[in-house]
Amino acid sequence: MIAIDQLTDDQFERHALDVLKRELGADGLARFLRLNRSGSGDYTRDRDEWQKDLTLDQILESIRKRRPH
Repeated sequence: MIAIDQLTDDQFERHALDVLKRELGADGLARFLRLNRSGSGDYTRDRDEWQKDLTLDQILESIRKRRPH
């Protein structure tokens, strides 16, 4: 297994979900996802707020850095 800090976000999420499923079972995992994925607030407004000072080049560079090589 790769060290946690070496995993991509997608790999880390899959690993975390696997651990939760193993420890909580399928029903427990489903309950956890319902509780933590429903969220509240206005994502579009929040995203606009935290991205308001970013240039297109900065956003594109951020995307490039997250892509696996």
